[in-house]
Amino acid sequence: MPPRFRAENVGSFLRPPELLRARAEHASGKLSAEKLRAAEDAAILMTFEGQQRSGLPIFTDGELRRGSWLTDMADAVEGFVAEKVIMHWRGPDGGEEGSTAQVVGGKLRKVRKMTAHELPFLKKHSPGPFKITLPLPSNFTVASYKPGVSDKFYPAHQDLLDELVNFTRDEVRWLASEGVTYIQFDAPYYSHYLDPKQRERMRAAGLDPDAEFDHSIAGDNTVLKDVPRNKVTVGLHVCRGNSRSRWYTEGGYDAIAERLFGQLDVDTFLLEYDSERAGGFEPLRLVPRGKSVVLGLITTKRPELESQDALRRRIDEAARFVPLDRLALSTQCGFASVAAGNLLSLDDQWRKLDLVVDTARKVWG
Repeated sequence: MPPRFRAENVGSFLRPPELLRARAEHASGKLSAEKLRAAEDAAILMTFEGQQRSGLPIFTDGELRRGSWLTDMADAVEGFVAEKVIMHWRGPDGGEEGSTAQVVGGKLRKVRKMTAHELPFLKKHSPGPFKITLPLPSNFTVASYKPGVSDKFYPAHQDLLDELVNFTRDEVRWLASEGVTYIQFDAPYYSHYLDPKQRERMRAAGLDPDAEFDHSIAGDNTVLKDVPRNKVTVGLHVCRGNSRSRWYTEGGYDAIAERLFGQLDVDTFLLEYDSERAGGFEPLRLVPRGKSVVLGLITTKRPELESQDALRRRIDEAARFVPLDRLALSTQCGFASVAAGNLLSLDDQWRKLDLVVDTARKVWG
């Protein structure tokens, strides 16, 4: 199946300084929730204008209302606590630091829709087709499951996954009923199953990484059962971490490609391919007919602009494994997977998107 859109941004956009100030003032009690919402609205409208100028055919609200790409889960579900799973970040100012995900520290209970505060504004103000981004439930078995805390309520990863699958299925059914036509699920924690060091850490903790990945795919596929495929496109984004231009995993898709591409019931894969950390294109040979691939060749981690000639050569290389008519182009990840954003400017962000759109037009027309 050809992709619906030849040019995309993965999801998040840099927060303007005004919005970051408003968030800080709201957190300190100096700004009301209503005024924060007004600041978010204004920033999203500016982001829509930027996407229009670049010529993007599919819009997002930039995840500007979120603390990070996955915080909408803990914001909508009771039972998370302000404890963090520590991760080793690589890149600028890397080191040991907690994930933006909160730890599961109680029995979970969904108290509202995760995207209820985002969807109405998107429906009313998006200049064209838009997509909603959601974290896949399996992310939280890695990001939010802490032995000694979470296992008091969920003895095994699978128990937590089953609970979160039900919450996310409810969300998906609601989004489809509201007329959403494109849902992009984000699964950067899938990269733990392809990174040799992370796989070894799992084994040291008594876990079989291949079995854990199988459980993740099975649970995540359950989320997709209720999606009306004649109306809704389902995408999956996989990266290796994206926080203030840092990353936390490395490795090609080889270790997970057969199961990822062959078993996960999505329409299109949005895949990080901006650096050697992602490996080569050879695993794409396992992408089945009827599914498309969006190549994340343009990095959001650095301000330097890629060579368009080099991008076109890389697209040609990928087309050796997936036909060109089933390929598209995107950024490697969002520009601000966490609110602080990556180490580039707003102008750099828009130049990157201009390059995505212009390259896609020259390749696919």
